[in-house]
Amino acid sequence: MKNASMKNGGSTVLEHVVPSLRLLLALTVLLGLAYPVAVWGAARLVAPKASTGSFETAGGRVIGSSLIGQKFAAPGHFHGRPSAAGDAGWDATSSGGTNLAPTSKKLADSIKAAVEAVQKDDPAPGPVPADAVTSSASGLDPHISPEYALRQLPRIATSTGVPESQLKEMVARRTEGRFVGLFGEPRVNVVLLNLDVDGAKTKSAPSPTPASASTSGLRP
Repeated sequence: MKNASMKNGGSTVLEHVVPSLRLLLALTVLLGLAYPVAVWGAARLVAPKASTGSFETAGGRVIGSSLIGQKFAAPGHFHGRPSAAGDAGWDATSSGGTNLAPTSKKLADSIKAAVEAVQKDDPAPGPVPADAVTSSASGLDPHISPEYALRQLPRIATSTGVPESQLKEMVARRTEGRFVGLFGEPRVNVVLLNLDVDGAKTKSAPSPTPASASTSGLRP
């Protein structure tokens, strides 16, 4: 009787273990292999560039992604939004905002300093656009408002020799509308816009010196 009981118990265990292992194997193949490959293949088919990181190239080398903002400090480039990602900002490994409350003195002081910097670099009548002095929640937003882009035209035209009318056309061409016409605000991709400026600058003005190129944000 004891041996029969042990055999029956062993059979019962196998009856549960074997189907469980089969189910584990089937779900591993289905959800761990087949599904990711199917999603990857569909993404490559529908959006081949976005599915591989939306990398942008210049001079045959990758200089960044149109999905991630960079720091642009050269006078001949459009400047992006401030960033609180990482110690120096624009750190893709430390995405995040300032997390400061609206009543924070530190936040107020940083905005005041940013407003003064924008007014110094790009003096123009009217208020400074909010996106020029506030960081995004990710700290990696590659977009700015068309208003902020247009405010920067005189500085860029003076530095690059590209006419303001041509720069304005670039801004209009790179302006993206609201998602499905309803969500978000019109925006301009700074990375793509600066690539346009570099292309026009190469045709109409001498190349920047290594010193100015090192602060451009685009590093071919």
